[in-house]
Amino acid sequence: MTTVVGVKFKKTNKIYYFGPNGIDCRLGDSVVVETARGQEIGEVVMAPMEVEDTSVVLPLKNVVRKVSAQDLQQAVRNKEQEGDAFRIFEKKIQEHNLVMKPVDVEYAFDGSKITFFFTADGRVDFRELVKDLAHHFRARIELRQIGVRDEAKMLGGIGKCGCPICCKQFLPEFTPVSIKMAKEQNISLNPSKISGLCGRLMCCLNYEQPYYEEMRKKMPRPGTHVQTPDGHGVATENNAISARVRVKVEREDGSFELKDYALEDLTFERTKPQPKKAEKPAAKDAGKNNKGGSKHHKPKHDATQKNGKTTKIEENKS
Repeated sequence: MTTVVGVKFKKTNKIYYFGPNGIDCRLGDSVVVETARGQEIGEVVMAPMEVEDTSVVLPLKNVVRKVSAQDLQQAVRNKEQEGDAFRIFEKKIQEHNLVMKPVDVEYAFDGSKITFFFTADGRVDFRELVKDLAHHFRARIELRQIGVRDEAKMLGGIGKCGCPICCKQFLPEFTPVSIKMAKEQNISLNPSKISGLCGRLMCCLNYEQPYYEEMRKKMPRPGTHVQTPDGHGVATENNAISARVRVKVEREDGSFELKDYALEDLTFERTKPQPKKAEKPAAKDAGKNNKGGSKHHKPKHDATQKNGKTTKIEENKS
């Protein structure tokens, strides 16, 4: 077992494990931790606890100390410098005529490294830009190309629901979202309605997908014959949210009527769809080996029907 403390950084919602290093870390404390990128300030969101060694990657980085007043002043100075560095970054991009969009700038806690984030449609040769930035800031420079979803996560914004976008608010990481989810949830496939600020499919399509998959197993498929309180009918449409089924019911006069029924009011047999059988490929060069006849060739028989009578035709022997 290993004792760990959970720390979350401001620009990410993911929780990282660190060794407490004998420091009394409590929920809500701001601490300085050692990371692969140097020292950073984070917030304790999980009190020290013991976890299995297989749940963490050993050796763990440690908590260095609790944040002091001097550390807070350094963090404020870094924030101010990030704003100035971003404006210089934009200017340098224009000077080098590069097709890239600046997104954000992040200073290391000790100021020894500056990371510039940008987006671009393809690969960009920014070697000269890095040299120019390193000469200007006198620090280690890293340019990192990110995707449009990461850009939205960094910058934030308001989604179509009127709330802050999920990736900025609470999502620890992105999960795959497919157009199939929108189809199964009967959502309009209009790109402007199912796309988020990043231009990709909205992450919230993934939230209700397990429920729709569960209801799809319980509800009748369109075209299934069902028994309703009003008689026999055929299911035409399902509403998974309200658990109701639209059924075409036959009236006594032979006409049809569409009615909605609760799922529990219907009786039907749930059958699995039969897989389509693959057609056998036609035999190639049929009879090629029997060209000119063979002593082992058997006479073929065929039957034709004329005027309701069946006549057997036997192939003449050659």
